Amino acid sequence: MASLVSSPFTLPNSKVEHLSSISQKHYFLHSFLPKKTNPTFSKSPKKFQCNAIGNGLFTQTTQEVRRIVPENLKGLTTVKIVYVVLEAQYQSALTAAVQTLNKNGEFASFEVVGYLVEELRDENAYKTFCKDLEDANIFIGSLIFVEELALKIKSAVEKERDRLDAVLVFPSMPEVMRLNKLGSFSMSQLGQSKSPFFQLFKKKKSSAGFSDQMLKLVRTLPKVLKYLPSDKAQDARLYILSLQFWLGGSPDNLVNFLKMVSGSYVPALKGVKMDYSDPVLYLDSGIWHPLAPCMYDDVKEYLNWYATRRDANEKLKSSNAPVIGLVLQRSHIVTGDESHYVAVIMELEARGAKVIPIFAGGLDFSGPVERYFIDPITKKPFVNSVVSLTGFALVGGPARQDHPRAIEALMKLDVPYIVALPLVFQTTEEWLNSTLGLHPIQVALQVALPELDGGMEPIVFSGRDPRTGKSHALHKRVEQLCTRAIKWGDLKRKSKAEKKLAITVFSFPPDKGNVGTAAYLNVFASIYSVLKDLKKDGYNVEGLPETSAELIEEVIHDKEAQFSSPNLNVAYKMNVREYQKLTPYATALEENWGKAPGNLNSDGENLLVYGKQYGNVFIGVQPTFGYEGDPMRLLFSKSASPHHGFAAYYSFVEKIFKADAVLHFGTHGSLEFMPGKQVGMSDACFPDSLIGNIPNIYYYAANNPSEATIAKRRSYANTISYLTPPAENAGLYKGLKQLSELIASYQSLKDSGRGPQIVSSIISTARQCNLDKDVDLPDEGQEIDAKERDLVVGKVYSKIMEIESRLLPCGLHIIGEPPTAMEAVATLVNIAALDRAEDDISSLPSILAATVGRNIEEIYRGNDNGVLRDVELLRQITEASRGAISAFVERSTNSKGQVVDNSDKLTSLLGFGINEPWIQYLSNTQFYRADREKLRVLFQFLGNCLKLIVANNEVGSLKQALEGKYVEPGPGGDPIRNPKVLPTGKNIHALDPQSIPTTAALQSAKIVVERLLERQKVDNGGKYPETVALVLWGTDNIKTYGESLAQVMWMIGVRPVADTLGRVNRVEPVSLEELGRPRVDVVVNCSGVFRDLFINQMNLLDRGIKMVAELDEPEDQNFVRKHALEQAKTLGIDVREAATRVFSNASGSYSSNINLAVENSSWNDEKQLQDMYLSRKSFAFDCDAPGVGMMEKRKVFEMALSTADATFQNLDSSEISLTDVSHYFDSDPTNLVQNLRKDGKKPSAYIADTTTANAQVRTLSETVRLDARTKLLNPKWYEGMLSTGYEGVREIEKRLTNTVGWSATSGQVDNWVYEEANTTFIKDEEMLNRLMNTNPNSFRKLLQTFLEANGRGYWDTSEENIEKLKQLYSEVEDKIEGIDR
Repeated sequence: MASLVSSPFTLPNSKVEHLSSISQKHYFLHSFLPKKTNPTFSKSPKKFQCNAIGNGLFTQTTQEVRRIVPENLKGLTTVKIVYVVLEAQYQSALTAAVQTLNKNGEFASFEVVGYLVEELRDENAYKTFCKDLEDANIFIGSLIFVEELALKIKSAVEKERDRLDAVLVFPSMPEVMRLNKLGSFSMSQLGQSKSPFFQLFKKKKSSAGFSDQMLKLVRTLPKVLKYLPSDKAQDARLYILSLQFWLGGSPDNLVNFLKMVSGSYVPALKGVKMDYSDPVLYLDSGIWHPLAPCMYDDVKEYLNWYATRRDANEKLKSSNAPVIGLVLQRSHIVTGDESHYVAVIMELEARGAKVIPIFAGGLDFSGPVERYFIDPITKKPFVNSVVSLTGFALVGGPARQDHPRAIEALMKLDVPYIVALPLVFQTTEEWLNSTLGLHPIQVALQVALPELDGGMEPIVFSGRDPRTGKSHALHKRVEQLCTRAIKWGDLKRKSKAEKKLAITVFSFPPDKGNVGTAAYLNVFASIYSVLKDLKKDGYNVEGLPETSAELIEEVIHDKEAQFSSPNLNVAYKMNVREYQKLTPYATALEENWGKAPGNLNSDGENLLVYGKQYGNVFIGVQPTFGYEGDPMRLLFSKSASPHHGFAAYYSFVEKIFKADAVLHFGTHGSLEFMPGKQVGMSDACFPDSLIGNIPNIYYYAANNPSEATIAKRRSYANTISYLTPPAENAGLYKGLKQLSELIASYQSLKDSGRGPQIVSSIISTARQCNLDKDVDLPDEGQEIDAKERDLVVGKVYSKIMEIESRLLPCGLHIIGEPPTAMEAVATLVNIAALDRAEDDISSLPSILAATVGRNIEEIYRGNDNGVLRDVELLRQITEASRGAISAFVERSTNSKGQVVDNSDKLTSLLGFGINEPWIQYLSNTQFYRADREKLRVLFQFLGNCLKLIVANNEVGSLKQALEGKYVEPGPGGDPIRNPKVLPTGKNIHALDPQSIPTTAALQSAKIVVERLLERQKVDNGGKYPETVALVLWGTDNIKTYGESLAQVMWMIGVRPVADTLGRVNRVEPVSLEELGRPRVDVVVNCSGVFRDLFINQMNLLDRGIKMVAELDEPEDQNFVRKHALEQAKTLGIDVREAATRVFSNASGSYSSNINLAVENSSWNDEKQLQDMYLSRKSFAFDCDAPGVGMMEKRKVFEMALSTADATFQNLDSSEISLTDVSHYFDSDPTNLVQNLRKDGKKPSAYIADTTTANAQVRTLSETVRLDARTKLLNPKWYEGMLSTGYEGVREIEKRLTNTVGWSATSGQVDNWVYEEANTTFIKDEEMLNRLMNTNPNSFRKLLQTFLEANGRGYWDTSEENIEKLKQLYSEVEDKIEGIDR
């Protein structure tokens, strides 16, 4: 096996049959569907068994390849050395050093054995490690930064530390550094604030960073210490010299290092004189080229040498050649493990690019980047793009990162920044065979962290040989990396007029009315605004129509975009021979789709590319998955490959249109969700093949960082954020408005004789508004006393205020049109409603409540319980907040409504004291005594937020990307919780996955969990739920820093424990006493996106749940244990396996497909939807075999779900609610659980809503009603949508379709919701005609959805309503047909 892989791994370009068995396995690793070339499918989806290889961990290599036992002892003393390193580059240099010493064999013979940190996960390897330490003389460790493994090493070495002759640990976690021992030198007080080394570890304000200071120290100390007499100083000096030898890493340095340490500290060698020479010092940072005579520390000298190279052709020396900067790790160069670097340099030069390869010895590359890549005189960059081959963050490597410092350096440089990946924890073959792709710890260290610096394109370019530990280039990957780097660089070199741009829009679900779908975005108006701007800027956009409406017409001919008929504008017809020539992976698609051209995006002979070209800009329509209409395919547990039409589209863009860049327009397409490895793809992964060599720029909604991250990692996108539409309060309308007027008159007249009369009007109006489902109303005519009257009114009032103050995104965003200042008011009010303790900012409601001597939390509680006084007070606080903020915004804007530079205005405002606009406003309310200082701090913060909300960077950032510049990175998420998301137009990233859940998230989670359990006890006869089935979403956990993750932990009663670097990699149980209730069992369904982003956290949860299942506790206090024991017995497996509770899709697949089935009406009955859920979501993660990835465990999944008493999901931001997207019902198992339960009882379904400061747990049906009232049935919302025209009709239809989705998965939608929707959109003639004329196709789908809701038994209505719908349906059909003819 090993010999197959030690040669650099390439795939022959010949026919597939000729591939060796291993590469063939690899080539079709992702084609999982049953083999059938014709498109008929067998009825039963096949079962797939994934066999765990070896120990089920990520790497199967062992220490034995690094063990050297001296053969010829000649009676010499044997010195045994055990070492542990993060990466294998020291293996070959150390091995060479020991062999040299043993060959010369003068003083001693050396036995050595080495471990890679990751191997110590394996129990057997760990036992051998402990055994090796028992008779070792010297222990060496370096770069040990993975906490759980660091602790294992610490406990093993501690036992032997006193006996060992020397313990040397180079930069690692403080716990391991404290093990250092060299004579009298130790670091045992490291971590206490006095210790000088600890001072280095603390986050420094200075930019130099830990490693640079350490290097300075290393440089100067030996010289100083030499003259100090004490032993202590000498020992410290030898430690520093050891570090110099180690960082110098060459076999010669290591020979001298071993001589020095053994000669000085091994007792048996005390009298022996072992001469060693001083370390050979290499430059700490500089420029290195394999053919250059030396390392350079001056870029001008290096370029002079480059210009005189004899081996380079003239093209390479010409001033027009592209220049690529490379960032290398010094340890690879000095240890001689640099063949993968050489391969990249040679490949770039072969493609005509000059190379400036720089290296640094520390972990801070920001200095060298500024020193060697930027011309000190002109301040312009020497390079067109930069590729880091280290895989690490620019500043801080695997330890502490300093992202602001990195971003500052990269912004000065201002070129695209790519971070490619060498395999660290796996061998080449292990990576090829893994469905996960990269090892999760490498994803956390080398993908997630560089993204925070603005790094892109995590392409795996080198592998590792299992025997020698040496790196080798993966040639196919290196070719792609180099081509892409040059292409990004070309964007800097080409003129605007000659650049070609392919704008790609999505159409989902495939239907005439859906071309240009994207979350919250008015796509065609945005494209039009972007193209006008590019045209003005000098891009060639010939023939661009006058308006965005005409643009829609031209791309989709008369808005009748339909896939099955060719009246979408056909931009290109590609015949099958051309398609096969341009698409090398075409044969790999035949297994799922038969021979090309197939029947998707084809006319039977050619493959059709839809779209329209304007000069050098092509606007094209991305094909869809292709299987959304086929119920059989939706059942398969693994997703199908892209179809031929999909592949043809990208072949056209890259090879026929020859795009310099592709711009994917809006959230989101399907390319990045195609099958393949999760992260770190190989050339057999479809997203990698499809995107090919085109630089990818992607407009992504700022509030969706998780899917944006998938687009970054799997389609190599530079993701640019856009704003969601400005939020407004939902307000009240029709009967709800009447109710609020009645309540106002009740409050002024309640003590007169008219009180009871008004209350009975309130009750009957509330019934007409269907509020009787949400509030317990007394029967009409029932006598009630004054106290009860107040309570009834209070509860109705609290409900309508909840509806009134709900935030709605109004209309759709247009890129390049930021909201006006007044449109930003509602957002600012919500930003002001949250306490921000870390910045010492109090929330406005809490400041106002304190003025009247109340605590805001108490008022929230009273309001929720319907206490009339508190409901009224909360309304006054809300009103005062809105008033004060509006007054402030008015004063900060000019007559046109634009924000004037706040800073000047603010200073004058903040300097006026009495005249501050918010104070003026509040002086006329009961809150006139509010705390001035707190208000001033809050409004200063709001002033900054206002500037950010109205900033317009979205088109600017796109232009920067198209000009080959660096786009500043920024977090994605909810602007209300985290205003750092603003201004938009940043390159979105997620967060460091090891940083969640935070302490604050755990606090919020506890509150929600306690509320959920209390609520369930009320609905469940006072009993705790035994099991809760819940969903973890990627975006939620990024926005809330892991709140829902922490909820799961708190349910089972464990808490996260952070290490010294603040990373969360372990959990510990909370005692039953502290918990104060039984441990609740969970079934966790992770979305495919969560699985890709947070596999470390899945590991953490699985460890936590299994830990709890093994606790010796009474079963009535530990439901996890109770169920695991029952299931272990039934299934005949051990308790650990029976306690499997963390599930998701198979690697490379996403969603349960229920959403596709519902959107395309391609399902027969609810059982079919439930089968989809079970077959696609039953893949488990196992912390005992993390390297295997997701394994199908359907039996355990079904049994665990069958114990669920409640289902649960979280809503975390106001823009996305239950009916806005199909993801929520796609993951809802409510009806499924009812079918699996032995007693057939329907579980309670709850939704936690943390979108406001007053967190709520509502039932699913309450939430669906709230959603319908504030969106679908609310004139403010639907008029806002209709004002955007064509796209608005589709948004209304989408909400109704998603409501049917909830009926199908949970049955929790009330009949009146459909009835009212019918009254609003169908019975109103004027509305009906507006919908029909604006987007006839979406209107037809709306009618179809109403009829479907009735046909499936979700909506019971009169015959005449149904007749009218059928009649309208045939009218629209005729109208559409008429247009078509």
